[in-house]
Amino acid sequence: MRLVTREAFRAFRRAPALSALAVAAIGFSLFTTGLYALVALNFRTALEGIAERVEIVAFLMRGTPAETVTLASQDIAGFPEVLEVSYVSEEEALKRAQVELEEFREAYKELSTNPLPASFEIRLKPQYRSAPAVRAVADRLAGFAFVDDVRYGREWIERLDQLRRLASIVGFAIGLAFAIVAVAIIGVTIRITVFQRAREISIMRLVGATNSFIRGPFVLEGAIKGVLGGLVALGLCWGGFALFRAALGTDLPDLKFFRPLDMLVIVLFGTFIGLLGSLLSVGRHLKAV
Repeated sequence: MRLVTREAFRAFRRAPALSALAVAAIGFSLFTTGLYALVALNFRTALEGIAERVEIVAFLMRGTPAETVTLASQDIAGFPEVLEVSYVSEEEALKRAQVELEEFREAYKELSTNPLPASFEIRLKPQYRSAPAVRAVADRLAGFAFVDDVRYGREWIERLDQLRRLASIVGFAIGLAFAIVAVAIIGVTIRITVFQRAREISIMRLVGATNSFIRGPFVLEGAIKGVLGGLVALGLCWGGFALFRAALGTDLPDLKFFRPLDMLVIVLFGTFIGLLGSLLSVGRHLKAV
């Protein structure tokens, strides 16, 4: 293991330009992907803030007994999807309308009877704020005999789901594309290194070295380059994030940077790219040396 490690680090001294190119290729590929990931992270945070406003309103028929309302409230609160249930009486609904709808305030004052029905306002748990889950709860509420109508903003919830799916698909596509580019570039650098050391490898074979033993330093070299590339990408991402946040000032809500686990994933992904590039290159060209 000591020999493998020594040979791997010696490769950096033998071809510093090629090593720097490989590290830069991984770093910039992950940097581009990381920038998109930062945008996606903050976009997802914004979507989660919007999703918190997902609410189902079940309007009750007039004359629904108070006992029925109490039992129904307890029953609805027991739904696995439900976070909170609030009962809004007819009087409270009218007061809200007078406060929130200023243009109709005078008209509401002149009413002889209250036209607004009582309702249940239901908020769902975060994991159930998707269109299918909201629709399932709304259909269940519509099954109550005393429920006159159920509203939940179906169109904008479905649009919210579409935005989530689009962000995931685009993020995966961008990450895959730049990973392929990085694998190709580091594969070329490892291949050149193999050709440079062709004579040395031939001598190692003559003395009985196996392919696994010969391949070891190259694989470790690729992994080291991947780690360094991941660290470079994190540094560039932080620099870009800091500049962008400074340019925005305090006009927008706080932006989020990667969590420690996210940063570890980026470095591990860089390591994987380095390993993959080395294995593909050495495995393909070692027999030809």
